[in-house]
Amino acid sequence: MIPSSQVAKLQSALPFWLSLFLVPLIWIVAGLGGWWVLLVPIATWYLFSALDAALGLNLANADLDTTEDDLFWYRLVTLIWPFLQFATLFGVLWYATHTEHLTMAGKIGLFFGVGVVTGTVGINYSHELMHQKDKRERWLGDILLAMVLYSHFRSEHLLVHHRYVGTPRDPVTARYNEGFHRFFPRVLIGSLRSAFKAEKDMLARKDLPWTDSSNPFFRYWALQAGMLVLALLIGGWEGLLLFIWQAYIAIWQLELVNYVEHYGLTRKHQGEGKYEHVKPHHSWNAAHKASNWLLINLQRHSDHHYKPDRRFPLLQNYTEADAPQLPYGYPIMTMAAMMPPVWKHYMNPRVRKWRQMYYPEITNWHSYNKAKNPMPR
Repeated sequence: MIPSSQVAKLQSALPFWLSLFLVPLIWIVAGLGGWWVLLVPIATWYLFSALDAALGLNLANADLDTTEDDLFWYRLVTLIWPFLQFATLFGVLWYATHTEHLTMAGKIGLFFGVGVVTGTVGINYSHELMHQKDKRERWLGDILLAMVLYSHFRSEHLLVHHRYVGTPRDPVTARYNEGFHRFFPRVLIGSLRSAFKAEKDMLARKDLPWTDSSNPFFRYWALQAGMLVLALLIGGWEGLLLFIWQAYIAIWQLELVNYVEHYGLTRKHQGEGKYEHVKPHHSWNAAHKASNWLLINLQRHSDHHYKPDRRFPLLQNYTEADAPQLPYGYPIMTMAAMMPPVWKHYMNPRVRKWRQMYYPEITNWHSYNKAKNPMPR
């Protein structure tokens, strides 16, 4: 029985629990097989886009004096998700490799949907958890990332992206006019390199080699190896390949979001390798209600860069006067990113408007980028 004092808090948090309905949906479509397996990505992308259109924007902001106790029901969904995802991922993996009604195409489609969920929800929740001070939460974030074989995202995000966003030193910042299909392979290699270098440099400042046991990459590799071995034991070689397939789809989903979040936005170079401080106008924002429920306010991205450890219910909304706005929520924008001509049609004019609004003194951006901010064109 929930105390009456908690009922109102639970009701306000419940919209952010909508992601949980994707778990039984995965099990249902696994049992149905056939074309039904496509329901998972359809629900994740199109249902929440339809809800965005129906429900509109949420421009309200939570009280920043809200206590941790008052955020219990919001936090709880991020704490239980790692266990639900683990049970679902490996449970469905066992089921798919021990049933006869699923064809190989059906299994591939099923784990495509699983990857959409482990990427859209799982990696996003790991992002929330890795930013917290509680070690148990950070461990849950590590476990989520290990399930998609992308553990180094934690080091890259905390040590590289937040420090160097909008500069050539951040591989995750999408350059102006850079299509996603060029961005994706670049960021897969660049983020791994930058993450390892950041950890290696931190150890060097302590006069320790990269092989020191405190290097988190050893933990990353051990967790990922454990997940791969478990997939092999549960589903054999077929299970291992399906596991790797869902991990790839999850990473693709993550990097689509990374592509959208800062596309074409650059921090002004101030000389001697220094850049202006990160400001709200260095992130694209979206106030669409339903997709922010699904993504636990990730689309309030400017405030996340302002206060990285601020829990998701407290992230503040920025209007067009303070930060650039996307025309649609992330589900639609990530689909558009897969079609570079469509993406550039919508976004390049917005980047040019952003440049005129915040940096009117720079009249030739091509020359400026080559001389001061040499990002690949």
